[in-house]
Amino acid sequence: MKISCALPALCALVASALFGQDQIVYVGTFTTSVGSFVSDGSEGIYAFRYQPASGKMTGLGLMAAATDPGYLAINSNHRFLYAVNEVSNYHGLGTGGVSAFSIDPSTKKLKFLNTVSSKGGRPCHLMFDKSGKWLFVANFETGSVGVLPVHDDGTLGEAASFVQHSGSSVNPERQAGPHAHSSNLSPDGRFVLVADLGLDRVFTYQFNSAKGVLTPANPPYIKMPPGSGPRHLSFSPNGDHAYMVSEMGDVVTAFDYDASSGGLREVKTLSSVAPGFKGFMSGAEIAIHPSGKFVYASNRGEASISIFRVDSKGSISAAGRVPTQGKTPRNFAIDPSGTFLFAGNQDSGTIVEYRIDLLTGSLTPTGEVLKVPAPVCITFAGIQ
Repeated sequence: MKISCALPALCALVASALFGQDQIVYVGTFTTSVGSFVSDGSEGIYAFRYQPASGKMTGLGLMAAATDPGYLAINSNHRFLYAVNEVSNYHGLGTGGVSAFSIDPSTKKLKFLNTVSSKGGRPCHLMFDKSGKWLFVANFETGSVGVLPVHDDGTLGEAASFVQHSGSSVNPERQAGPHAHSSNLSPDGRFVLVADLGLDRVFTYQFNSAKGVLTPANPPYIKMPPGSGPRHLSFSPNGDHAYMVSEMGDVVTAFDYDASSGGLREVKTLSSVAPGFKGFMSGAEIAIHPSGKFVYASNRGEASISIFRVDSKGSISAAGRVPTQGKTPRNFAIDPSGTFLFAGNQDSGTIVEYRIDLLTGSLTPTGEVLKVPAPVCITFAGIQ
């Protein structure tokens, strides 16, 4: 259900009534060194409790020990949580891993169930299909996508389908090979769109939900500007449009989405950083407000969240940016009511909360800041 109201206090009261007094939010982290980052004492998956009426965050500590659980996904009944193990060789698998956990309904602690191969190196993104019986995993290091079966008891099976990308693009240091960065289910569940940073392409695959098989669509991909580095993609609530953040170009692109073919048509591309910014370009996360009126993107080099307004045709216009009050905002999340945005500063170990103005989309810090070591994924677990 969407909430639309002009007064923040009223919005908070409505959010509390609709979504419960408290919500549990899980946080994936890096526990070992990844690239230039050195972990600062993280042990795995953490959680915090937040109150929709006030926005107050209360840390709950470590929920489960895990190795580099950098991206999380929770199934629709909120009984099970899944985490990538973002390494090249997880416990001798020769690949990264994907681990399954059950969620204790009273304590919210996580109980380890099993781990399977991600079918590639450094898995970095997870997404469920509509039935919840399949889990898509994108492998950044090796540029591949796997489809994992989810059993009724929450455990994972070995991959039912696997797609390996090949090729390169213009940046010899960062694009010498494929780097699949996200696998995104279409609104009707018929297609999976894969953003590949290493190839400057967004691939479209038809998805057979009976067998868990991916096959190339027609056309099989669209090309993005050389050196832009497509990263994460998000669909509008009505399913007519999609929005993507490109990491290396630090831009946000609005697309029209063709539901018949799974194809994208570029509508508009805008910079996600301030004019004249000379620092490291490193776009990271993108999310659409539940109202469909605003798009947000994080910029790790600039340490900011950019705001874009969405017009009636799905195009975007710049609407400002706010600093994240920390370093390297890899991920952020909007709460289900659309009232608050939580920005995770990976390299400074904080989650900073902002109130969203539902008329303008602007972000205002609430003063709530939570210490979590190396936060890289923030995932809501539903009504408590």
